[in-house]
Amino acid sequence: MLEREDHSNDHYITPQQLCIGLHIHLDLSWMDHPFTFSSFKIKSLDQIATIQSLGLERIRYSPSKSEADPLAVPTGEISQPPPPALSKEDDPAYQVKRERIQRLAAQRAKVNACEREFQSATKAIKTITQNLFARPKESYEAARGLAETMVASMLTDADVAITLMSDKAGNEDVYYHSLNVTVLAMMLAKELKAPAEAIKSLGVGALFHDIGKVEIPDKVLRKIDPLSHAEQQLMQQHVVYGLEIGKKLELTGEVMAIVAQHHEHADGSGYPRGLQGNQISLLARIVTIVNAYDNLCNPPNPAKAMTPHEALSVMYAQQRAHFDANALSVFIRCMGVYPPGSIVVLSNETIGMVVSVNSTRPLKPTVLVYDPAVPKEEAILVDLEQEQEVAIARTLKPQQLPRPIFEYLSPRRRVTYYFDAESGGGVGG
Repeated sequence: MLEREDHSNDHYITPQQLCIGLHIHLDLSWMDHPFTFSSFKIKSLDQIATIQSLGLERIRYSPSKSEADPLAVPTGEISQPPPPALSKEDDPAYQVKRERIQRLAAQRAKVNACEREFQSATKAIKTITQNLFARPKESYEAARGLAETMVASMLTDADVAITLMSDKAGNEDVYYHSLNVTVLAMMLAKELKAPAEAIKSLGVGALFHDIGKVEIPDKVLRKIDPLSHAEQQLMQQHVVYGLEIGKKLELTGEVMAIVAQHHEHADGSGYPRGLQGNQISLLARIVTIVNAYDNLCNPPNPAKAMTPHEALSVMYAQQRAHFDANALSVFIRCMGVYPPGSIVVLSNETIGMVVSVNSTRPLKPTVLVYDPAVPKEEAILVDLEQEQEVAIARTLKPQQLPRPIFEYLSPRRRVTYYFDAESGGGVGG
């Protein structure tokens, strides 16, 4: 377990005692200093000059995190004030900070746009599901329209970034799974160089892959305790029910194959027919991977939920034989070593949560960082591709976080993804 934040090991020094190697904490608003983080290790004389220009009478530092001791306090001499600082307008460090603030504002605007897209897609899935039996043709056309819209957005850019959505977005838990599977399956198909028409079929199939569950009683679907043998058999019937509904909807063969085969395994251990390898359609193999991933992250019992990092590890280490080997390796690369939703510790000991990962830069995700000097609703987003001096050092489980950090980062009750419709890159909250 991480220890609760504790300043008992912090000490204070004067600005004249600063030196390279000290790990300092700036007890200022994030807007009142030019640095990316309020807590960091001093690496240059320029940083010292900038810190001395902030007007602080004393500066907090952590001996245990420092690589040097503070300079001695001059005795018998009147300490000289630091040289006049550059104005905030002229100081290059503040210029960099202003540019960072502008990027942050742009990211927040994209967050809001993406959440509107997410809410719209969630509502569309709800309408499609509710109209299945009353207006089956309309439901099918609506699903095709939604899939086509998402494909058009996703194919506009070479880079697709998948991003964690905030809990408040959508507010329709029951439809999140279908949307997650659709978004992640489309991303994976794009990375596998599938043609646009195939990705559209995949989108419709992913939206409808669990449609047979409308015939399964809620008490079984939402049961938190392990299912009995009879309940497991009933649950597996959702594939058969899905095919019956698919016939009424007049789904295409490619889409029906996804509904029929999304629980089949490459090694023959799946259901309902125990198909193997190439007996399973490629689109169904894609859905099988992302469906398994989302079920590990978002099981009916939240206490059994795995972190995204754990889910990928389990799939690779313990379940690899179930999946198409190439598609699984591409999926893991796309999601990154640190998928959205992962709690991470950076190399400067800052704690954060990965909120966006780009398939072309999986080791450089965007991280929402904990900084007590910054209000939670204005939390800093750090793009590790832009911040070359820091990297991810390790991951944590949400339950390892001290309460103030847990409440600040708000690890998601459900891990839900979407992508930025404007640029093909993901943004989320």
